[in-house]
Amino acid sequence: MRDDRTVSTPKPPRVSSARRTAEKLRQAELLLDISRRVAAFEKLDDVLAALVEVVIEVTGAERGSLFLNDSDTGELYSRIALGQVKREIRFLNNSGVAGFVYTTGEGRIIDDAYADPHFNRAIDQRTGFVTRTILCAPVKTVKGEVIGVIQALNKKDGLFTPEDLALVSAIATQAAVALQSTQFVERMERSRAQEMAFLDIVSDVTSEIDLGSLLQKVMGEATRMLNAERSTLFLNDEKTNELFSRVAMGTTLGEIRLPNHLGIAGAVFTSGKSVNIPHAYADLRFNPAFDKKTGFFTRSILCVPVVNKHGKTIGVTQALNRRGGPFTEEDESRLKAFTSQVAIGLENAKLFDDVQNMKNYNESMLESMSNGVITLDEENRIVTCNTAGLRIFKTEEGGILKRPAAEFFAGSNAWVMEKIQRVGETRQQETSIDAALVFGDDTVSVNATILPLTSVQGKHLGTMIMVEDISSEKRVKSTMARYMDVSLAEKLLEQGEDLLGGQSSVATVLFSDVRSFTTLTEELGAQGTVSLLNEYFTLMVDCLQKEGGMLDKFIGDAIMAIFGTPFPHEDDEDRAVRTACAMMSELTAFNHRRALEGKKPIDIGIGINTDDIVSGNIGSPKRMDYTVIGDGVNLAARLESACKTYSAHILISEHTFHKLRGTYRIREVDKVVVKGKTEPVAIHEVMEFHTPESFPNLMDVLGHFKDGLAEYRGARWDRAIAAFEKALAANPRDKLSDTYIGRCRHMIEVPPVGEWDGVWVMKDK
Repeated sequence: MRDDRTVSTPKPPRVSSARRTAEKLRQAELLLDISRRVAAFEKLDDVLAALVEVVIEVTGAERGSLFLNDSDTGELYSRIALGQVKREIRFLNNSGVAGFVYTTGEGRIIDDAYADPHFNRAIDQRTGFVTRTILCAPVKTVKGEVIGVIQALNKKDGLFTPEDLALVSAIATQAAVALQSTQFVERMERSRAQEMAFLDIVSDVTSEIDLGSLLQKVMGEATRMLNAERSTLFLNDEKTNELFSRVAMGTTLGEIRLPNHLGIAGAVFTSGKSVNIPHAYADLRFNPAFDKKTGFFTRSILCVPVVNKHGKTIGVTQALNRRGGPFTEEDESRLKAFTSQVAIGLENAKLFDDVQNMKNYNESMLESMSNGVITLDEENRIVTCNTAGLRIFKTEEGGILKRPAAEFFAGSNAWVMEKIQRVGETRQQETSIDAALVFGDDTVSVNATILPLTSVQGKHLGTMIMVEDISSEKRVKSTMARYMDVSLAEKLLEQGEDLLGGQSSVATVLFSDVRSFTTLTEELGAQGTVSLLNEYFTLMVDCLQKEGGMLDKFIGDAIMAIFGTPFPHEDDEDRAVRTACAMMSELTAFNHRRALEGKKPIDIGIGINTDDIVSGNIGSPKRMDYTVIGDGVNLAARLESACKTYSAHILISEHTFHKLRGTYRIREVDKVVVKGKTEPVAIHEVMEFHTPESFPNLMDVLGHFKDGLAEYRGARWDRAIAAFEKALAANPRDKLSDTYIGRCRHMIEVPPVGEWDGVWVMKDK
């Protein structure tokens, strides 16, 4: 086996002077012929093919190829490889035998390809061709610049010789000018085609007015233009300070939104400077969450700001994963030029989108309104009327639109036209309260407001009439809404008087009461007490109505509320518990504000029970009250009172506890027999509203307390005391644990008589 050889291999045998002269003449004629042949070609592909054919012919090789360097990507590429389908082959210009020859600028002869450390066997494995010997020469210009390599594979007769290498090197140098020339022409043609395509793209994109279509076109063209795998155009939403995109190519995410200062897109938007990242995962600003969500792998990123004609950044364009290597400076320049050209179209489309959204919003709002809305033009002709207006005015679109207002509002309704004329003269709003509109045999009680419509310049555009139907049903609903949730009032009215009769059902009752209110009253006086209660009740009732509960009544400083009647929900027990937790959270914030004002805090207790109750109108013919009664109501009141005994804020019965669907931090407090009852009931303390500041080490306390309660019910007093002391060690402010320690010590001193069942009898209400 021969060693790899270069031009420094042993000298060939001497030949005669005449023979050397003839050989030189033959080579000169060959080189001259090559110059003539390649000069006749205008395309680079043809020059490459011709040179490879010549090299194969003069070296007697089985196959040949010529690779040129792409300075933009740092790759060697070839457009032809004989024996294979014609295609472009690319690889890094420092890999393989060709890469070694290109970087060193020295030709090589390899007698055993598989023994050479630079040879890449993967190409043979992929093509099925077996490479035995290689001749590889650099393609140099007359100035010595290496612009590529040319190689011959598998000499048919023997091994490649230094003469072969010298001849191929001479051929390569002779053809270098033609190669450079055709490369230059190809680049110019490609650049011209790109510019023409660029102008066509800009023209096509900027003619689009629909924002969704425009965004899709821009991203599609940016992806194609940069030969990227994906592109995304983000526009800034000034209302929310978010970057948004309606389309993300290659995914089905729909609209994407992100804060306009986060991530790579946010950095480009805030700084107004482009970012070109060849390795995304090596950049700390890159957020891989989107890759995890979509399954896409981001390698390289090019992100440029979108700047309008006033120099304001209105968004960013981001291209991902350029095929063939990282994004180049030319890519960045082209993307900047592209986005600057389409910026005007983007702003126009966004403005059109905003206007369209506002129009749709206004139309939807008008159609969803329960009030009738009519608009008139400057000649007092009816232009629009929403669905509620058609219902109130007992008409259809054909009976009102395009009609003169004086014709529609005539006879008994002429008062409307009088107000319209007055508004037109004074340009001031006119209002009529509890007025009557007559349509045939129907009379509708309404509140009517007539307003002038004016342009920004103050020009009169017409008139708008807003009509609120305040017929008897609406009056009742308005009144009832003061005493219960609005949705409850609507349902009560829908189902009529039968619903207000007595009925038995399962409901959850909530009682809350202010602690030491008598003392507060004495300190605050009458005015201060009323002011405090009004502010306190406002907060508590808001918590109640958010969960769909019904305020039954105020009892002094106490609140009685109902969940599950007259209209039950599947999770009324959870709604009651969530309401209680919200009330405690609001109370904490309320007390904080009072403390800042130098006022004393207030405390409350809440009791909740679920049971059978009787609901309905109760009272006399002169005064009736929709309320609930029964033992279930009484137990809720007893639990509220028991909060003082157990140093708790929220106590619920076992009936409520076992029906909860959600998960809350709750501990069983005791089994008690409340005053007036004989059967024990388990009660639980809801602690979900606590924070680490208000109740440190809550979960540890719950665990120790549970252990202590089990020992207490087993009459193992010493072990119970030890468990409760652990709870106190975790939170010294847990008064309930301290209460149980006192109970246990009392039991040690005065043991219970008879069989101990762990039930505590409450002697107070």
